[in-house]
Amino acid sequence: MKTVLITGCSSGYGLETARHFLAQGWNVVATMRDPRHDLLPAAGNLRILALDVTQPQSIEQALAAAGPVDVLVNNAGLGLFGAFEATPMSTVREIFETNTFGTMAMCRAAIPGFRERGGGTIVNVTSSATLAPFPLVAAYSASKTAIEGFTASLKFELEAFDVRVKLVEPGYGPSTRFTANGQQRMQGLIPEAYEPFARRVFAGYEQIRAVTHPADVAEGVWRAANDGSDRLRFAAGADAVALVQAA
Repeated sequence: MKTVLITGCSSGYGLETARHFLAQGWNVVATMRDPRHDLLPAAGNLRILALDVTQPQSIEQALAAAGPVDVLVNNAGLGLFGAFEATPMSTVREIFETNTFGTMAMCRAAIPGFRERGGGTIVNVTSSATLAPFPLVAAYSASKTAIEGFTASLKFELEAFDVRVKLVEPGYGPSTRFTANGQQRMQGLIPEAYEPFARRVFAGYEQIRAVTHPADVAEGVWRAANDGSDRLRFAAGADAVALVQAA
């Protein structure tokens, strides 16, 4: 059986992706900052490990405990809504530490093993915010767009070692904990001057009918992980697919 290591499995897309790979009979290493064993069914092909992608020692320990893996899924991420003018640079750096540098650090730590074993797949999960501009997510969009460029370049670097590199681009997922997980860091990011605009933006989100569900992303990651072609991008969710088609 193949082994997949997935980051950010405590909720949302990561949790559903872990469930999907388990259902397909893979060995799954589900990682999260604070491990919870009640989120996934007990199974002989499941391991739950602590992993904070912003901490080098945590990455080293998790990869050592996981052993050889066939697929790395970089899903861990932080959400952020707010006017950029009101967003402290410390918050911007926090978003980049997880969404951008955390993904890069995981890739850098896993690549030697893939290269030495002569194969493997890296799947980086970004966002439909990279497919079209959206308001009030400037810092978040920047953190994910950076990974798009990074991944496209890395794909060429690793082809010679039979290591495939893929992108999964989920759409807007109202059922995830994107906002709830970031409530504290988002406090005060909609100043009074922006409130009328923000209300219109949020009202627009409420009108969206074609959205992305966790199962869409899990299926997108599954397809990317098993794709043997040169294809780089996999849109996940009806809205993300529509954006790609419109482009």
